[in-house]
Amino acid sequence: MLICDLTQSYSPIAGGGVGTYLRAKRDYVLDHTPHSLLQIVPGPEDRIETRGRHIWCEVGADPVRGSPNYRFILRTRVVRQLLARYRPAIVESLCPWVLPWTAIHHRRAFPETALVAGYSTDFPNAHVYRVASGLFGETLGKGFRWLSYGYAEITYREFDWVYTLTEEIKAVLAGRKIRRTAVLPLGVNIDMFDPARRDPGYRAELGLPGDGPLLIYAGRLDNEKRARVLVEMMKRLPPALGAALVLVGDGKLRAELMAESAGLPIAFPGFISDRAALARALASADIYVSGMADETFGISVVEAQASGLPVVGVASGAMIDRVPAGLGRLGPVDDAEAMAANVQTVWASDRAAIARAARAHAEQFRWERTFEQLFDEIYPRALAHAALRAKTGRRAADRAHVEALAG
Repeated sequence: MLICDLTQSYSPIAGGGVGTYLRAKRDYVLDHTPHSLLQIVPGPEDRIETRGRHIWCEVGADPVRGSPNYRFILRTRVVRQLLARYRPAIVESLCPWVLPWTAIHHRRAFPETALVAGYSTDFPNAHVYRVASGLFGETLGKGFRWLSYGYAEITYREFDWVYTLTEEIKAVLAGRKIRRTAVLPLGVNIDMFDPARRDPGYRAELGLPGDGPLLIYAGRLDNEKRARVLVEMMKRLPPALGAALVLVGDGKLRAELMAESAGLPIAFPGFISDRAALARALASADIYVSGMADETFGISVVEAQASGLPVVGVASGAMIDRVPAGLGRLGPVDDAEAMAANVQTVWASDRAAIARAARAHAEQFRWERTFEQLFDEIYPRALAHAALRAKTGRRAADRAHVEALAG
């Protein structure tokens, strides 16, 4: 069976949860299944690379304004041609914009195709509302969010099955009459991210002074991730603590933050594409910090926990589920003062015990478990619904699903 991943949310030089998912899924398909995998992503030019059962397709697209590491596919005809050429049994859409409807139109031409969507970000709230309220005020922000949820309802009711990353977001979709859903926790490479990769010389290698806590963050340096609050937090830590911070990643705020943090013990090593090098960086730190308020799962948080790190974050989004009591401390959103206080509290605690507990907590999030659920539960349900839809029509198939839930 040929399965297709389709997304705008990919960059070869910016990391991100979707990119991590694509790589992990490729490895799982090739190592643990007889299936073939087609992955369609944006790129600088049209390109197809076939390696055995893996087909990698880049569709030429322009960089996203303000986020030059990402590109946005508008040439949907090329995507439709690729889908028609390879005729995947399942198309899995991993982003909310443009490409879901490309998949829907392909399915209308080839009704036997099963459509699966990964609703990995609650975009009406995390993206649309945040940006619109910042530009136009709270009232218009709420209006745009309402319209976006309407778009989500129209779009995702077309899919045979949708997975979310948390029960909370699954409930949000149910409120919009999107009920063919499942919760699919993402994973971490437990063998790669391990406390054993700790390197005592890492701090000196970055030229960072002090012998206090080495804090680390890995992700985009932009407004959505609230990277600025980490710099503000460093300004509020007492110099006597001897803390230093590593901001791993790239993004549109990187240059600004470097200028703002002049004179502070903060290193900006950029995006680390080598996963082993990232694992070394995490294991060599003492505390993972993040100000992200709209985390939908938190792969980077789990990778840090697998590396034995306590987490200091915010009591919002999926961070609440990822950081239970005893694995760190969560504070208010956008509160650098509270974050600085939490860093000091964690540093003064039994970090060895937290490290053991964090590692044990992360071990439940193995990629093998993620993809076993995807291939053994979600895909079969999507294929069954697609077959029923092709035979009886969408409304009859939807009605049958509602009756099954009621029964």
